[in-house]
Amino acid sequence: MSDKKFETLSPEEQQQLLEKYDPESATRKLSGAAKWIAFFGLLAFSIFQLLSAITQIFPRQILLSIHLGFALSLIFLLFPARKRSGKKHKVAWYDVILSLLSIVVGLYWPIMLDQIVNRVGLLTTTDFFVGLIAVLLVLEATRRAVGLPITIIASIFLIYAYFGPYMPGFLAHRGLKLETLVKTMFYTSEGILGTPLYVSATFIFLFLLFGAFLVKTGVGQYFNDLAVALAGRRTGGPAKVAIFSSALQGTISGSSVANVVTSGSFTIPMMKRLGYRKEFAGAVEAAASTGGQLMPPIMGAAAFLMVEFIGGGITYWEIAKAAAIPALLYFSGIWIMTHFEAKRIGLRGLSKEDLPGRTEVLKKIYLLIPILAVILLLMSGMSVMRAALWSIVVTIAVSAIRKETRIGFKQMVEALVDGARTALAVAAATACAGIIVGVVTKTGLGLKLANGLVDLADEKLFLTLLFTMITAIILGMGSPTTANYVITSTIAAPAIILLGVPELAAHLFVFYFGIIADITPPVALAAFAAAGVSGGEPIRTGLNSAKLAIAAFIIPYMFVYNPALLMIDTTIPHLLWVIFTAISGMIAIGAGMIGYWYRKLMIPERLLSIAGGLMLIYPEGMTDMIGLGIFVLMIVLQFVFKRENKEVNARA
Repeated sequence: MSDKKFETLSPEEQQQLLEKYDPESATRKLSGAAKWIAFFGLLAFSIFQLLSAITQIFPRQILLSIHLGFALSLIFLLFPARKRSGKKHKVAWYDVILSLLSIVVGLYWPIMLDQIVNRVGLLTTTDFFVGLIAVLLVLEATRRAVGLPITIIASIFLIYAYFGPYMPGFLAHRGLKLETLVKTMFYTSEGILGTPLYVSATFIFLFLLFGAFLVKTGVGQYFNDLAVALAGRRTGGPAKVAIFSSALQGTISGSSVANVVTSGSFTIPMMKRLGYRKEFAGAVEAAASTGGQLMPPIMGAAAFLMVEFIGGGITYWEIAKAAAIPALLYFSGIWIMTHFEAKRIGLRGLSKEDLPGRTEVLKKIYLLIPILAVILLLMSGMSVMRAALWSIVVTIAVSAIRKETRIGFKQMVEALVDGARTALAVAAATACAGIIVGVVTKTGLGLKLANGLVDLADEKLFLTLLFTMITAIILGMGSPTTANYVITSTIAAPAIILLGVPELAAHLFVFYFGIIADITPPVALAAFAAAGVSGGEPIRTGLNSAKLAIAAFIIPYMFVYNPALLMIDTTIPHLLWVIFTAISGMIAIGAGMIGYWYRKLMIPERLLSIAGGLMLIYPEGMTDMIGLGIFVLMIVLQFVFKRENKEVNARA
C-alpha cells in the first residue's frame, strides 16, 4: 500500500517531533571527520558487544567498564550540552575533553584490574579521582541523552547518602564519606557497574541490535501493511490498524515516543481522514504505542532488569508469559473502546481502494519468522542472550528469501551502527540507575522507605498500591521506563511484597505504572508526540489516552489481588475462565467509558456497565457471577430499548 494515499509526515518532520519529545533522538548531525569518528565508534561498540556475547571471555567488571566507556564517549560526541545549540554539526571543544575522559574511565578497570583487586577496596588518589570523574560523567551524559528528571533524582540520592546524619526521622543514617561514596559507585558491583548496567551490556543491547536488523528488512512498514490488510475494512478500521500495528512495532522498539512518531505518522492521518477527532486519533496511537512495551515476547528494557532484580532462578520467559494476559486485556480494552467510539459517531472502515493487496502482504509473512523464533527459543529454555544472538542470525537468513528484504553488507553495518546509537541512552539510564541502587543498598534506604510506605498506608494493601502507583507515575514524568522501574522496584515493590504479594506480581505492578506515565497528564510525552502528529491539543490528547488505556490502571490491581491473571498457581480451565470473564469485563467497561454499546447509553447504564466490568475482571467466583448477571442484563436492556425505539419511530 502506498503512503501517498494519506498525508503522512515526511522523515524530516518525524525527526523534528522525535527531537522535541524524545531526548534520545536529539543528536548532532555531524559532518567531516567527527561524523566518521562517531560512525566507527558506534560500529566498534556493536562489534565489541557481539564478540563479548559470543565468546563471553570478559570478566563482568571489564565488560561493564568498556560498555560504559563506549557509551559515555559517544554520548558526548553525539549529544550537545544544550538542545537548542546552534552548533549541531560540530563537536564543542569541551565535549572532546569529556569524550576523552570517558575513554580513560572505560579503560581504567581493564588496565588496573589486578591492582584494584589486590588493594582489597583501598583507593589510591588516582582511583578516587577516576571514580569521581566517572560519577560526574554519568550524570552529565544521562542529562543529555535521557533527560533532566532522572539526573536530578540520582543527584538527590547522592546528596542523601553524604548528608545522612542531617536527614529527618527514620531517613537519618550515619552518612557516607566522599571516598566511601566514590568506592561504592565505581569500585563495587552495587553502583554504576552494577546490575542495571549489566543488563544493558548483555540482554538489552542484543535485543536492540535485533530490532535494528529487523528494521532493515522493512518489517516496520510490513507491520503497517499487515495491520491494514487484517483490520482496515472493519468498523473504525484505521484506529484498529493503529492498535494492531503499534502492538507489533513494540516488538522492535522500546520507546513509546518513537513508536508514536513512526507508526503514528501513517495511522493518525488515516484516522483523521475517516472522521476521528484529532485528539482521539492521537490518543489511540499514543495508548497503543505505549502498550508496545507491555507486549510479549519482547517487552520494554525494564522487563530484562526484572529477571535480575527478582532473582531466584526466574527466567525472562516466565515474566513474558505472566505478562501475556494483562497485555491481551490492555490491547483488547483499546480495541473495544475505539470500536464503540466508531459505532457511536457512525464511522466505517477503509475503502477497498485504500487496502493493500492481500496476496502481496501474505508474500512477506516470512518477515515475522524472527519474532516467532524468539518465542520458540525462549520457550525452549535458552538464555536470553543466546536467544537474541540466534534471532539476529535468523533475521539475516530470513531477509535473503526475497531481494527487496535482503540485508547486504552495507545494511548490516548500518544496523550495527543504528543498534549502538539506540543503546546509548539505555546505557546512560542504567548507569545512572546504578547510582540510585548503590545509595539504596549502602544506606538501607529501600527497607526504610518500604516500611515507611506500609506504615503510611496503615498496612492496608490497597493504599500501599495506590501510593506506589502515584509514585511511579510522578517518577515517570519525563523519565525513561528503565530508570523508573529501578527506583520503584527498589523502594516501592518491597513494600508490596512485605504485605504478602508474590514478587513477580509486585514487580509487574510498578513496571506497568512506570510505562503508563508516558500517557498520563500533565507530562505525557507519548501523547504530546501524538498531538504533534495529529495537530490536536496535547493535554486533551493525554486525557483521551489515559481514558483509552483505562485497563492499564485497573489490571495491575487485579493481578496483585489474584495472581491467576499472571498464570501463577492456576489450571488451564481456570485460566480460560479468567480470560473469558476479563475480556467480557473490558467490553462492559469500554461501553461504559465511551457511552455506547448497541445504542447510546444513559448515565446510570454507563455506571452499571463499568461496575459489572470491574467485577468480571476481578477473578473471584462471586464477583464473576454478579458481573455476568449485569453483563447479560445490559445486553437485554440494549435490545429491548432499541426495539422499543424502532417501534415508536415506525408509528411516528
